[in-house]
Amino acid sequence: MSKLKVIPEKSLTSNSRIVGLLAQLEKINTESTESDAARHVTSKILHLAQSQEKTRREMTAKGSTGVEVLLSTLENTKDLQTALNVLSILVELLSGGGGRRANVLVSRGGSQILLQLLVNVSKESPPHEELMVQIHSILAKIGPKDKKFGVKARINGTLNITLNLVKQNLQNHRLVLPCLQLLRVYSTNSVNSVSLGKNGVVELMFKIIGPFSKKNSGLMKVALDTLAALLKSKTNARRAVDRGYVQVLLTIYVDWHRHDSRHRNMLIRKGILQSLKSVTNIKLGRKAFIDANGMKILYNTSQECLAVRTLDPLVNTSSLIMRKCFPKNRLPLPTIKSSFHFQLPVIPVTGPVAQLYSLPPEVDDVVDESDDNDDIDLEAENETENEDDLEQNFKNDDIETDINKLKPQQEPGRSIEELKIYEHLFPELVDDFQDYDLISKEPKPFVFEGKIHGPIIVPTAGEEASGNSDILRKGLVMKENRPPKGDEGDEKPALMDLAKEDVKDNDRTLQEQLGDQNRTLPSVHGLNNDIVKALDRITLQTIPSQSAPGVKKDHGLPLTVLSCTRACPHVSTCGNILFEGRTVHLGKLCCTGVETEDDEDSESNSSLEQTSVEIPDGPTLHDPDLYIEIVKNTKSVPEYSEVAYPDYFGHAPPPFKEPILERPYGVQRTKIAQDIERLIHQSDVIDRVVYDLDNPNYIIPEEGDVLKFNSKFESGNLRKVIQIRKNEYDLILNSDINSNHYHQWFYFEVSGMRLGVAYRFNIINCEKSNSQFNYGMQPLMYSVQEALNARPWWIRMGTDICYYKNHFSRSSVAAGGQKGKSYYTMTFTVNFPHKDDVCYFAYHYPYTYSALQMHLQKLESAHNPQQIYFRKDVLCETLSGNSCPLVTITAMPESNYYEHICQFRNRPYVFLSARVHPGETNASWVMKGTLEYLMSNNPTAQSLRESYIFKIVPMLNPDGVINGNHRCSLSGEDLNRQWQSPNPDLHPTIYHAKGLLQYLAAVKRLPLVYCDYHGHSRKKNVFMYGCSIKETVWHTNDNAASCDVVEDMGYRTLPKVLSHIAPAFCMSSCSFVVEKSKESTARVVVWREIGVQRSYTMESTLCGCDQGKYKGLQIGTRELEEMGAKFCVGLLRLKRLTSPLEYNMPSSLLDFENDLIESSCKVTSPTTYVLDEDEPRFLEEVDYSAESNDELDIELVENAGDYEPSAQEEVLSDSE
Repeated sequence: MSKLKVIPEKSLTSNSRIVGLLAQLEKINTESTESDAARHVTSKILHLAQSQEKTRREMTAKGSTGVEVLLSTLENTKDLQTALNVLSILVELLSGGGGRRANVLVSRGGSQILLQLLVNVSKESPPHEELMVQIHSILAKIGPKDKKFGVKARINGTLNITLNLVKQNLQNHRLVLPCLQLLRVYSTNSVNSVSLGKNGVVELMFKIIGPFSKKNSGLMKVALDTLAALLKSKTNARRAVDRGYVQVLLTIYVDWHRHDSRHRNMLIRKGILQSLKSVTNIKLGRKAFIDANGMKILYNTSQECLAVRTLDPLVNTSSLIMRKCFPKNRLPLPTIKSSFHFQLPVIPVTGPVAQLYSLPPEVDDVVDESDDNDDIDLEAENETENEDDLEQNFKNDDIETDINKLKPQQEPGRSIEELKIYEHLFPELVDDFQDYDLISKEPKPFVFEGKIHGPIIVPTAGEEASGNSDILRKGLVMKENRPPKGDEGDEKPALMDLAKEDVKDNDRTLQEQLGDQNRTLPSVHGLNNDIVKALDRITLQTIPSQSAPGVKKDHGLPLTVLSCTRACPHVSTCGNILFEGRTVHLGKLCCTGVETEDDEDSESNSSLEQTSVEIPDGPTLHDPDLYIEIVKNTKSVPEYSEVAYPDYFGHAPPPFKEPILERPYGVQRTKIAQDIERLIHQSDVIDRVVYDLDNPNYIIPEEGDVLKFNSKFESGNLRKVIQIRKNEYDLILNSDINSNHYHQWFYFEVSGMRLGVAYRFNIINCEKSNSQFNYGMQPLMYSVQEALNARPWWIRMGTDICYYKNHFSRSSVAAGGQKGKSYYTMTFTVNFPHKDDVCYFAYHYPYTYSALQMHLQKLESAHNPQQIYFRKDVLCETLSGNSCPLVTITAMPESNYYEHICQFRNRPYVFLSARVHPGETNASWVMKGTLEYLMSNNPTAQSLRESYIFKIVPMLNPDGVINGNHRCSLSGEDLNRQWQSPNPDLHPTIYHAKGLLQYLAAVKRLPLVYCDYHGHSRKKNVFMYGCSIKETVWHTNDNAASCDVVEDMGYRTLPKVLSHIAPAFCMSSCSFVVEKSKESTARVVVWREIGVQRSYTMESTLCGCDQGKYKGLQIGTRELEEMGAKFCVGLLRLKRLTSPLEYNMPSSLLDFENDLIESSCKVTSPTTYVLDEDEPRFLEEVDYSAESNDELDIELVENAGDYEPSAQEEVLSDSE
């Protein structure tokens, strides 16, 4: 809507008619002449104002004194007609021009003058009706623009004047209407609202809205709006409940719903719902609503409204009310603490873990803890500034403002003697390389540049060595020449015999068994269900360990997988070496068995050939046998003995793009309606537990149409599953160990599915108040059948995805003092691609601790030691006894001559870390890209190795990763909040990682760059957080202090470079502000205490990108690994830009002020802020809110996706 042009002062020419009339009026005011002249002049001005928009513009233009003259006349005149003329002129002025003209009136003192006039007129008996109508109309328009209007009205005593006018003139609708409009404005002030309530305003409103009547619908609409405003006061809401008005509102609503068949009075119906919404903000109101059968009434009426799109506001408001009134329940768990317990070596004295250990047993009981037990409303003035003022005066208390605290102060922390324990982890600083053969005549070939042409990514599917390619080709030929389907029936007994022989015949080698399989078992389409069940869970416990020598380790399961797209389940046992001591089981291997899709065979043939042909000759980085070996040595709290198939087979990025999902209109309210049906039609709910970690004796369902679940493998997280309806399941996630929250990461297995069935999954104990699942992110699914068909990849899967607040909650004690803490539901629907498949679902691409160890071993064995200096050390042991790897990578010195050794030792350090938060698996994929790039033969990688020494801790929280935690280690604490004073017993990885950095600082080898890789669940793209005194001060709006700070701008160089070279990176999302709440994170501590200027957190989205080359696409492992490689390239550019010889810094890289303006945003906590345009506006805005919007009116919900975390939620924040 284009704004009206404001006429500047110079355009008000002296011959303008209106200017002349106003001058006359001003003269009359000063001379106090007779009233006839004033009446005559105001009459002429009124005529001009009514007939010409130009006149109205001139009178309210900047520099015009017209409004002051009119108000002065109104204040001083004793003549009734003059007063009426002036009031009519003011009404005309306010009829257009938006809110600007009302602001002009307020700024000239109009509110006070009009309120005083209202008091004066009310003293007449009877008061003049026309004057009252005009005064109330004007006040109702300018009141909302005056932030002190509520106080002024109360001080002047106009509240009861207006209220009594309504009481005495109920039949005079012309007078009552503006009075009601003004009462609505009064009521926005909580103190006024209570005062009016005591004088019977609530009862009065119910007299006006009365039973259904189409007469005076305009009056009823205003009365309902006023009532909704009044009922926001808890005192008034209690009064309404006590008088039975909740039932009355429901009855009136049903009447209007039935009679308003043409939907011409939707605003009245919405007004009734708004009043219900206000009254149900208190516990008594919600109880009265339930007792009056409100759930069923609103459910039925809203379902009937669904067919008419224009009635969406009614459906949405009904949905909000029902969600709010749905009785709160505790989660169906014995305790919300984790199912697994780990005894800590030391119990902290304070903090969340100490609190958890001291909780009483009944702490999980849930009560509706709303604060309506207060007898009186807060008497403090609630004069909220308007939005413009709020934005101008926006202050964030979390931003550090103490310059002394901001200045980096290198603190040794530990003495040099104490730090000597880290000397052995820096052999590169003392090694003279005399024993190395450095001049290499024939360097080992290592062709690995991150460009993958087949499934060879860690973990990847594929065979483990190029020598297997002949067998592969034979397998393909055999697949093509297999007998026709008619012969399959005859082969069934042979399959069962072979299964038995696997256990009995110790002398046969795997190669012979594979040969037999190819000869006698070309296909297993004829398998019946009994056989599939018998082979469901094959373990290695049944096989005696003496048979191990008879099995060749050289050939693993993927060989079989790739040689036959319909591989047999039993062969999986042959592919693993037989463990001594601890056993590891592979999960169910799928077999489509009874029914197959005919057209799928040709598809899998072609894709299999294609995949196989593209496998390069270079070494693969995934080795299933090695993975199993590593898993045996991985220590988990539940002592897992199973391996998830995706981790065993590996993952290759799919050869297709995965766009951000477009959400169908109305999907969230449909899901919520289905949830509400559970309360209304309780007999339809099955409520059957089908998986339960807390009860090992739960009965696994035998029926064919009930899904089976499992999560008992590394990084798995699923605690309990309840079947709600035939194809709908509620899923509950496990808390982090030694904690009672952080539910977000999930990774579990599903089997027993049928084709053509839409299964709905609801994860019902999520904690964050919004999620990218509301903005196009999908969970990930891995199908074992697809992997057998040479499509071994995680893909984005699921439709009808949404994330919203549900009716489960936990007590304030369990929530750490957060009152009425509700959980959220993440729901999605899946149609599985195969019958009786085994599928896995995950929050993001899984990357286990065992995968990291396998990856590092493969990199170590494949590198050229004459060219690359690669060391893998153990930084320390974790709480449960797993080793935390430390990797050193640089280039070998050219020779062992003194000059070359000096150059080698004097390379600057770059220190990298990742995966301090286990649920942020994308950080590991970025780290994987970095490691592979650093180890590649790319000339740039060689230059990079020659430029820097890389110290890398690729997984700071191994225990959390192994045990399926989302955020914490086994100590139940967020390790990225322990950097200030880590405890060596509780936080060993942080204690020793910090120790390494302190050692480097002590020996004057401060790293040039420190970067900690993270994931972010609420924002798109990849971006960085850094540390800057100047920008922190700048964000506090203290520009003077900002100007005094002198700071090297080098911290901006690396992110700026990345924004030019990495397509997923977004500079405008970066922040360099230091906050108090982040003072114990790695980024801030390494900057402040260690003294590393370029100390960063790099955040990668879990969802996708909304800019650049990948705009509109969900992020995958290929893009994440690319980001890790581009980070390395950025470091090389950084060296060139910061080298003393090449210090000609491009001005675009340090355009500081412009960047600050570009990235202007509402900073709540700058590392968790959401840019103004972070999420687009949606048609169905309220539907995208995860909240039930108790506080906001629907029409005011601007951007439900933009989330600004509260202080309590800061503990659950993704960033860092």
